[in-house]
Amino acid sequence: MARRQTLKLTALAVNKANKAGLYGDGAGLWLSVGKTGSKSWVFRFMLYGKAREMGLGALHTISLAEAREKALQCRKLLLDGKDPLEEKQATQQQRRLDAAKTTSFSDCAEAYIAAHRSGWKNTKHIAQWKSTLETYVYPKVEGLSVAAIDTGIVLQCLEPIWNEKPETASRLRGRIEAVLDWAKVRGYRKGENPARWRGHLDKLLPARSKVAKIEHHSALPYKQLPEFIKSLREQKGIAAQALEFAILTATRTGEIIGARWAEINLQEAVWIIPAARMKAGREHRVPLSARAIEILQEMEKIKQGDFVFAGARYGKPLSNMALLMTLRRMNRADLTAHGFRSTFRDWVSETTATPREVAEMALAHSIGDAVEAAYRRGDLFEKRRELMEDWAGFCVGCNKGNNYE
Repeated sequence: MARRQTLKLTALAVNKANKAGLYGDGAGLWLSVGKTGSKSWVFRFMLYGKAREMGLGALHTISLAEAREKALQCRKLLLDGKDPLEEKQATQQQRRLDAAKTTSFSDCAEAYIAAHRSGWKNTKHIAQWKSTLETYVYPKVEGLSVAAIDTGIVLQCLEPIWNEKPETASRLRGRIEAVLDWAKVRGYRKGENPARWRGHLDKLLPARSKVAKIEHHSALPYKQLPEFIKSLREQKGIAAQALEFAILTATRTGEIIGARWAEINLQEAVWIIPAARMKAGREHRVPLSARAIEILQEMEKIKQGDFVFAGARYGKPLSNMALLMTLRRMNRADLTAHGFRSTFRDWVSETTATPREVAEMALAHSIGDAVEAAYRRGDLFEKRRELMEDWAGFCVGCNKGNNYE
């Protein structure tokens, strides 16, 4: 009796089945014929009161005898209280993980960087990602798959620099965590992320704030600035002029070396930095002082390509190290280009009556929405223009009174 309920199909019947529908062989095995004539095997079963269906493969690959064997294996799993579909998915996942044993952490890191490259604002950020991973991680994980990365390996990468270079180590930890999360989503690894901080590495490593005080960019006291500018103007080369332009405009290094002629309006004395190049992701209008215009006019005489401050190679800007190297040539390795923004901010606070919001806007800092909206209307730009002209005068020691020391 039981045998008559199974093995209903024959090879001939399977071959002749052309009408779309299901043809039962018994005990849960069915031949499925599609509207286009395609044929495949399906195992249908009930588990915990729910009907489920699992594909066993196409007829051109799986024969009737092979389909019966697969169905038998499924029934054995059901007899043991296991879900054949879940077991199949688990097997496929394990196979992907096994295949991932040949996928290295560096492969995943490079893929992660490539996937996010368009969302990062400048090449410096990409270079920092690659540099820190190549220096501190790749040598430690060479020959290992991304699936094999565990807490011990993460600590091997972080511990040597955690106390010596806390900021670099903190950023490195975040980058390792991001790559491992990417690998998990891609199916290259499973389980918790061994680079996560909260509830994991925070139990093994001291907090960054406990390791060392946050170091600010070295800044020149504003009273020493006129003498510094005098020395700077004695330096030759585009980098020296770029540094002076950065000081006069109180802008960041990346904004300076990435400046293009298309952003400059000499007639209206304004430099419009597009949102894509700004840290805050918002367009920034920079009023240009008379001295800043002079520098641009000098650069225009030797114009090469799109960049205002051209590098040694045609069509390329200055290196992001060019301004720092200028300081070193001046024997001022104690300073950074970014630090002059702090010099500017100190000068504004100590020697002028400029409202805080105007000074913060001059630095392209984010301020409160309501206040920002109010200052974006009316004469904010003109106030900043006046401020930057006064700043340029102070830089050469011209401003001695009228709110200045």
